[in-house]
Amino acid sequence: MAPSGPFDRPSFEKGLEVLARRYQPVFTERLFSAHRYLAGTDAARQAELQAALDDDSLRAVFAARGGYGAMRLLPSLRLGSPKHLVGFSDFTALHCVAQKQGWRSLHAPVLTQLGKQPPETIERLFALLEGQPVAALPALRTVGQGVAEGPLLGGNLSVLSRMIGTPWWPSLRGAVLLLEDVGERPYRLDRMWTHLQLAGLLEGVRGLVIGELTGCEEKDADYTAAEVLEELVRPLGIPCAAGFCIGHGEVNQPVMLGAPVRLDADARTLSFS
Repeated sequence: MAPSGPFDRPSFEKGLEVLARRYQPVFTERLFSAHRYLAGTDAARQAELQAALDDDSLRAVFAARGGYGAMRLLPSLRLGSPKHLVGFSDFTALHCVAQKQGWRSLHAPVLTQLGKQPPETIERLFALLEGQPVAALPALRTVGQGVAEGPLLGGNLSVLSRMIGTPWWPSLRGAVLLLEDVGERPYRLDRMWTHLQLAGLLEGVRGLVIGELTGCEEKDADYTAAEVLEELVRPLGIPCAAGFCIGHGEVNQPVMLGAPVRLDADARTLSFS
């Protein structure tokens, strides 16, 4: 399905080919519609999404692309029987709905990204879809020392911050929070993080997983986006590791949101039960 923006069809076809090696993909030609910066009108995208959620013959729902538009579908959305929701970036709005409902959902490559992923990432996605064990993910840096356990929640920082004050905001208390972003300059990352903090929504967060901050650098700055965000995180005094290959980078490792995890910030690993 395409709940957000229009997309490049050749990239979609490559991702579809990967998916078809293992599963039977189902879609309609409506998927390729466009309305301004959206993959069709709200009514068309909502009907497509709702039909997928209501169809008990479907085991998972994959996003074709991120972009923008998923949150416009939330007011009329009804979750049916549980199934895997798969995507990231703008799809974070739908992950919030799933987390609020107590579902698990997959923060994972969209179809237009899937065809560019290495074999081990694809195998990890298949394993998570099928309930198989997966290896711990490594990080590059320890930001805050210690070990944290809890359900993994979160996703894209920009979209997550836009859910504040809505009925679909999931409580982060007791969670290990995942954050990643793309194209947001450091001061914007600062503003979004500070919004979460001032709203009291970071209280009770047990640990923090920082993924890719892609295209977020300020031109000619003597600091990086990662340095800015990590400096903001440290005063919380919670375990935090940064530099996980999760998000908009060349490799987007799939993770199961809502699943219990163990973040060992000292060892720079994220393990899944």
